[in-house]
Amino acid sequence: MDGLMMDYQLNVPAILRRGEQLFGDREIVSRLPDRSWHRTTYADFGRRTKQLALALRNELGLVDGDRVCTFAWNHHEHLETYIGAPVGGFVTHTLNIRLHPDDLTYIATHGGARVLIADKVLWPLVEPFRDRVGFEHVIAIGAGPTPDGTIDYEELLATQNAADWRDRDIDERAAAAMCYTSGTTGRPKGVVYSHRAIAIHALTLTSSIAMACDDVCLPVVPMFHANAWCFPFSSILAGVKHVYPGQHLDAPSLLDAFESEKVTISAGVPTIWMGILQALDAEPDRWDLSAMRTMMIGGAAPPRAMIEAFGERHGLHITHGWGMTEMCPLGTVSGVRGQEAGLAPQEAYDRRALQGPPIPFVEIRGRGEDGFIDWNGVALGELEVRGPSIASAYHDSPDTDDGWTDDGWFRTGDIVTIHSDGYVQIQDRSKDLVKSGGEWISTVALENTLMGHPAVLEAAVIAVPDEKWTERPLAVVVFREGRSADAEELRAFLAPHFAKWWLPERFEVIDEIPKTAVGKFRKTALRERFS
Repeated sequence: MDGLMMDYQLNVPAILRRGEQLFGDREIVSRLPDRSWHRTTYADFGRRTKQLALALRNELGLVDGDRVCTFAWNHHEHLETYIGAPVGGFVTHTLNIRLHPDDLTYIATHGGARVLIADKVLWPLVEPFRDRVGFEHVIAIGAGPTPDGTIDYEELLATQNAADWRDRDIDERAAAAMCYTSGTTGRPKGVVYSHRAIAIHALTLTSSIAMACDDVCLPVVPMFHANAWCFPFSSILAGVKHVYPGQHLDAPSLLDAFESEKVTISAGVPTIWMGILQALDAEPDRWDLSAMRTMMIGGAAPPRAMIEAFGERHGLHITHGWGMTEMCPLGTVSGVRGQEAGLAPQEAYDRRALQGPPIPFVEIRGRGEDGFIDWNGVALGELEVRGPSIASAYHDSPDTDDGWTDDGWFRTGDIVTIHSDGYVQIQDRSKDLVKSGGEWISTVALENTLMGHPAVLEAAVIAVPDEKWTERPLAVVVFREGRSADAEELRAFLAPHFAKWWLPERFEVIDEIPKTAVGKFRKTALRERFS
């Protein structure tokens, strides 16, 4: 017996319709290159989004499924493309502005892009790869002269009238967006998000962090990173006020925006929040952040010491999220309302430093060397996940089938323990674990504890060869300005927290830890340097 329910398509057009119909007067605010603010409303955003979708089809000749690359900062025009391409039946294909031209050429070519929409302020970064890809059309966003051989974004929109728009009920399983993985262990791999996956994930994100129409959201996470953590879609679904920082990502600029726009929700990688914490520590009375409800950290595990510092010194609440590009991207969340009920403050910080339980419609399990692990907070295994917003394959990459199990679960590559209440605790990436004398050592645990030392700004731990033990941990540290510590002091700081055989013999001091294009520690560079 079948249920007698409507066959309603879960798609991006439905998200846009909700935003326009219910929240037309809500603001979308962007900081422009000259630091001024641009303000518009959902109603105007909806009109321009439809003009773009019409122009891509009527003026440029795109057909359903064609890819539209974006190469831009976070701002209202990028949001228009994010929504306008899938609403028009096309696929938003984000390019990471921090990648090398060779990588950009590969990603855009492999993804099959026909169109590039890029910021004029980024043109020095566009030129080295645009002709190598062979885009049919290049569209330039922003004020100033339009580069030769390109189409001005505003002029393109002006060719169409939003009154000519007719809603399309796009198949929810059609592609809506593409994002490529960082490619740290080989060529970047394309993840193709369906309309259905985005709609479900946007709904679960809004419910997981209790996002509502009286919120003001400033996502620091770039739109080119892991589907922008789904914030563009979830924010429209919930009707929140959007605030986009553009290219102004230094801590004082972000804090000014938090204060002036009364931001309640923000999200970014740990390196962003480390800079903000330093700025707040240096001038604790400069900014009024009383409106801020939660600051979400993802992309890498935040040190517990940083979570506690925000709470104890500045009264700011950290929510800890974990996920992957392949997961649309959120998988677990820790520190949301209700999870810490009845806990003492220090216990709450301990709990929030874990990755947390899975969000709705994400199922988890851990696989160890001898089978699936018990949820006891001790047994180690690789985390496997499944759900409606998790990739089932990579785009045009038939040689990557080993990323999934025979029964269809995605292998994350993260080594975890799972607690009895379903809280995930990531111990390491499988490729970053240290196996010393046959026993595993978690580099993440050592790093996060080291970053609690008052002299340490950043710390990364890698495996180095050892004749006796096969591998041993080596700690690479960056000290805070004017601070220092010797190896014995750092080892003594770690000693109360770990078995003696976990403690690194070697500590190397450098000026800055190399980072990937999305702000994660680039351990491959450290291994090349110190192994």
